[in-house]
Amino acid sequence: MEPTGSEATMAQAGQNGAVQTCQVEPPAIRAVLHSFERPRTAWVDIRHDGDSSAPVTVIAGGSATTLTANGTDRFTQIKQRANDLFADLSGTNISHEARPRLFGGFAFTDTHNPDTSETWTGYSGAEFVLPAIQLVITEETAWLTAAAVGPNAELTARQRLETWRDRLAALPELAVGTRPGVRELTANPERDRWRTQVEAATDRIKDGHLRKVVLAQSVRASLNNRAQVTDILYRLGQDYPNCYRFLFEPQTGGAFFGATPERLVKRTGTQVETEALAGSIGRGETEAEDDQLAQELLDSEKNAHEHQLVVDTVRNQLSSLTKDVHCGERSIRRLANVQHIHTPITATLTHDEHILSLVEALHPTPAVGGLPPAEALATIRETEAFERGWYAAPVGWFDADGDGEFAVAIRSGIATDREVTLFAGAGIVADSEPDREYEELQLKYRPVLNELE
Repeated sequence: MEPTGSEATMAQAGQNGAVQTCQVEPPAIRAVLHSFERPRTAWVDIRHDGDSSAPVTVIAGGSATTLTANGTDRFTQIKQRANDLFADLSGTNISHEARPRLFGGFAFTDTHNPDTSETWTGYSGAEFVLPAIQLVITEETAWLTAAAVGPNAELTARQRLETWRDRLAALPELAVGTRPGVRELTANPERDRWRTQVEAATDRIKDGHLRKVVLAQSVRASLNNRAQVTDILYRLGQDYPNCYRFLFEPQTGGAFFGATPERLVKRTGTQVETEALAGSIGRGETEAEDDQLAQELLDSEKNAHEHQLVVDTVRNQLSSLTKDVHCGERSIRRLANVQHIHTPITATLTHDEHILSLVEALHPTPAVGGLPPAEALATIRETEAFERGWYAAPVGWFDADGDGEFAVAIRSGIATDREVTLFAGAGIVADSEPDREYEELQLKYRPVLNELE
């Protein structure tokens, strides 16, 4: 069955791969995600304050091919393999919105080993999927893209497109299910051990070995009923529209998802956008209390120092790849349950650098790692009670031009059948108070925990 008229298909085939696309009526998003096979991915762009336009939503299922890498050169490995892949998929007759993209992410450290962590079974040091089926929904329209790699790729891509175009058109809206309910919460580390870890870190800082380190905690939520990630993502979108929402669900293992306020980097041609997001405080019961807390945050010497460390480091990390680095005005970013100090940072590339080169240069930012980076990472490895896996690492997408967007995977969790493990981190500097930092962690769990209870 060949589409006609406004559904005219655009296609191009490379030596080993093919992509076919068509425009479709926007379907029921949750039903689409529920229908797609693993590996599944979802990505919803951040909506900035004052922006009334609808965010771009991308939902994808199945795999035309999957790229994985481990070790210290995982960024380079993925970039090289992606360039080879896209060379076979390149063409000029596919709309910008419908272009094929690779979706995935990286582990926080280059020593990540999924075989040693039950939580992160199925998660490589880096993994990116070229989806078999990709749906992109913008404010104006929706595009369906099918991809295939290997023998008869063009025929396979066309059949996938036709099958899913018809299937998506017939999908009904799905009712949002009830929250699964939390039966028990188990923190790692618990408060006493957390206090010991923070005190050890502040001792290192006072001794001059560190300037800052971000220490993380995990909380395992045992659920009364099965976790429906599609429902969790929907609720996160309702409560946190100005956060990135993401899902990465590999062929095996749990579903990693979150609603993160922090962009790592966006590349569009020669233009680079990133930010510093560090220093936090809660929300008030009234607008006046909100403003008072925000001013308290801005006036806090500890938080101002922590934030400036991030700004200075991001500038330095960009210096070898960009020019005209500009820091915008410091402001407060308000989320539903917490307020952060925010500074936008823009720059211009000096050469045609792939976004993965920027991702590698910026990860980890001091907002999730620390300073100096090597000493902070050593402290994290020696101190933390669990392996971070993909928590606080780059997740996102990129295309054949090397453009793309990555977020920092905070405010996140990994879900299995009746269990969700949540993660949060706190920036530790010389005058950090362990109990106050512990309470700050509990605020950061709320975006996901609220959708479970």
